[in-house]
This record gives sequence, C-alpha cells and structure tokens, in this order.
Amino acid sequence: MTGMTNPSGALWNWHLHGLVAATEIRAALVEILTRPVLPLGPGDLRLPDEPVLCDVWYTDGDFPTGVDCYLAPTDPAEAAVAAALATRVGHHLLLPDDTLDPGRFLLAAPDGTLRPVHVDVEEGEDGPILCRPRPCTMSDLRGATICRQSRWAPDSVVPGSAAA
Repeated sequence: MTGMTNPSGALWNWHLHGLVAATEIRAALVEILTRPVLPLGPGDLRLPDEPVLCDVWYTDGDFPTGVDCYLAPTDPAEAAVAAALATRVGHHLLLPDDTLDPGRFLLAAPDGTLRPVHVDVEEGEDGPILCRPRPCTMSDLRGATICRQSRWAPDSVVPGSAAA
C-alpha cells in the first residue's frame, strides 16, 4: 500500500433498507467520494492512492444490506456521505450515532434528511438484524438520558447537506 496518503482511515458501518447490489453501492461511493472504491478481498496489493475498501454483505431484518467501508476518509463527514449514498441508491440507511446505545442510529432518508432513531437489534448468524426503526423523541424514556447528550438530539431532523 505504498504511496497511500490515508493509511489509517476511518471505518464506516452502515445498513441499507432492502437489498442493494454491491456494484451499485460501490459505484455511488465512487461518485460521492471521487476516489477509488474497491471490494474487500484478495487482490492486487498495488492499490491506487487513497482507496476505500468496501465490503457489502447481507443478513435479515428491515435493513439487510450491510456496508463496511475501510480506509474511509475523514473529510467529508461520515454522516454527509451516508446521506448522499441514501439519496443515490434511493434507500433508507442506518449509521451509528455518537452515543453508546447499541439500538440508536441515525436514519438517512432517500431525500438526504438525517434523524436519530431507535431500532430493535438481534444477533443473527450473518450479523446484526435491525428492525422496527422509530424516531428518537424526548418522550422516549431514553430520550431524557443518553440521547439528549448526543450531537443528534432527540426530535431533530437535519438536512444531509448540513451533516458535516
């Protein structure tokens, strides 16, 4: 990986609503990030500069398409890229938020809007099974504790363009 300028990039872990082809996801990320996006797996060790390695996998639940991006850039912000991907592929997308609540995520809508949600999480053979997304609101029991400390406050709705 000689010549890479970002060898310790971020890890993004997302879940798309519905089944979305890996080729469609990677092509959309190439357009959004304007850098190479390659499948994870054995291949040529002579990678281009600043690649993003993208693994797409499938499980059950309401968000069965898992997307893991390795060596992801820190700029643009993850939330902005996730909102742009949701818009490009036309599917809702879940991404982790900044709390330690394993059932709280940000939901990026196909229009690019981001909002905090809670989902039911079960462990499946092929990864987490995420079901029943519902808005994170102040009327939630959890809304009064950890969720209120988040950058993504309960009841908030943020345009994807403001997610940076």
